[in-house]
Amino acid sequence: MNKPLLAALSALALAGFGATPAAAAPQAKAVTVDFAGTVSLSNCSGSVVRLPSSADSDPALVLSNGHCLETGFPQPGQVITGQSSSRTFGLLNSAGTKVATLRANQVVYSTMTDTDVTLYRLTTSYAAIRSSYGINALPLSDTHPVAGSGIKVVSGYWKRIYACNADAFVYRLKEGGWTWKDSLRYTAACNTIGGTSGSPVIDTATGKVVAVNNTGNEDGQSCTENNPCEVDQNGKVTVRQGINYAEQTYQIPACFTTGNKLNLSAAGCTLPKP
Repeated sequence: MNKPLLAALSALALAGFGATPAAAAPQAKAVTVDFAGTVSLSNCSGSVVRLPSSADSDPALVLSNGHCLETGFPQPGQVITGQSSSRTFGLLNSAGTKVATLRANQVVYSTMTDTDVTLYRLTTSYAAIRSSYGINALPLSDTHPVAGSGIKVVSGYWKRIYACNADAFVYRLKEGGWTWKDSLRYTAACNTIGGTSGSPVIDTATGKVVAVNNTGNEDGQSCTENNPCEVDQNGKVTVRQGINYAEQTYQIPACFTTGNKLNLSAAGCTLPKP
């Protein structure tokens, strides 16, 4: 997992994209991706996210990693729902400046099984955040991302944006005792670091969140903590030192009903259950 770093690190250059060939069909213009709607946690990054079915009056949700949970890493097989929380988040504007402190009253959902996600419920609504600070929540996609698509990983903790592409999807990603399914592997330009855990991964064509940044192989070890390994359908293990990963989030919307209420029994909900 990407853990917070103790020392300041040098700024990293953003990856660019090649120009469209003159003979190619016109391409959709990439949306602007900045820090608006992202948050900084005490040890991680995150974002205020909105589901396709969310209403302005609903209590807003914050997305981060399961391993960023303030009470410690969920154990393999553990799913936490409805846990009280008073965690605070620094809300950032487009320039990366903190404009408010938001507070949670509940851990709606948290796990490190199959995926690595925590969803917090805030004490304020989407409408109130927009009215007070002029900031909209980031829309959460309900469709599987596509290999090769342009993405940006936006870290509220470091106030840095990493740009690259979705390289491929990993059948199983194993790290220590945890296993994640269908993880998104970045191309090398997204060389995320400790503290970027929980950052939203945003599709640059749609502006929607398609995954949550969570780990990378630091030392070239195989399947150990901070050194995840890829396992294919035949059990073959591959280690890619220096490559980083995210967990897809398109499964989340199907598990919520009106009022941003969690319903793990809803039709189409595939998130792990307690």
